[in-house]
Amino acid sequence: MTDLPNRIDIVEEGPREGFQIEAGPISTAAKIELIDALSSTGAQKIQIASFVSPKAVPGWADADEVVSGFSPRHGVEYTAIWFNERGMDRAVAHKGKLSNSAAISLSASEAFSERNLRRDLQGQRAAMVEYVRAHMAAGVPVERVIVMASFGCNFSGRVSTDAVLTAVADGLAIADDNGARIQTVTLADSMGWCSPSAVRRLVDAVRERWPDMSFALHLHDTRGQGIAAAYEGIRLGISKFDSAVAGLGGCPFAGQPGAPGNIATEELVLLAQEMGIETGINLEAMIETARLAERIVGHPLPSALLRSGSLKAFLKDN
Repeated sequence: MTDLPNRIDIVEEGPREGFQIEAGPISTAAKIELIDALSSTGAQKIQIASFVSPKAVPGWADADEVVSGFSPRHGVEYTAIWFNERGMDRAVAHKGKLSNSAAISLSASEAFSERNLRRDLQGQRAAMVEYVRAHMAAGVPVERVIVMASFGCNFSGRVSTDAVLTAVADGLAIADDNGARIQTVTLADSMGWCSPSAVRRLVDAVRERWPDMSFALHLHDTRGQGIAAAYEGIRLGISKFDSAVAGLGGCPFAGQPGAPGNIATEELVLLAQEMGIETGINLEAMIETARLAERIVGHPLPSALLRSGSLKAFLKDN
């Protein structure tokens, strides 16, 4: 067992992850309202938009308007995602408000790569070579490798550890060959196959291969194992996580409409607090923001904590 981290760093992905999948329509003003509320929770990194084709992801057709309209808070880093040079150009146009860095996106599942990225594994690797070269030429750093479907795939079943190791190795090689310096590798549970035992097996395997690399977990709560898997990650010393306020979102290409998305930020914060681990996030403020998110989308969201409230709030009221 690795010593527990003193702090975990959380990337809040609720706006980007959530509004890509909501049937909506969600107004631009409401998206901005949620981002501004998250800015006051103590979250230090918020992923606020996707610069992608509006035909593929209609929920982010207004990405430029949202980024132009929100009010940045000192000390908070705001990011977005994109998958091609056109998306990069749109993001760079907001350089004063966004902290732009890019990620090499690969999949451990051929089937998911074809559905989510519209390319087979070989084609996506080739595309990422050109992607990295374009970003390096534009002065946009490439700092992460993201391996999607790291724990399983709704289209092809369980994903082998070897497939994940191959994807990580490919991503690092692409970066090295083109002058990019990778700071973090994210193991992404794109379709909610994670469990504590699966996290343990995969984290042990990648650390054995790359002992000096920083790894992060992106866990979906599709089958109710997300927080348990996060606990196992923390127990193993993982200190970087993605999450989404109220459990907003989900992958639109996962083949499972209505499935929950990322683990809820407020539940991850509560878990960390109960373990004596800092996050920098005000739990009560995040719970209130989760309630705002639920009002904005107009239907119940997966987080149990947004309905129950924290133990501190319960004791105060009783």
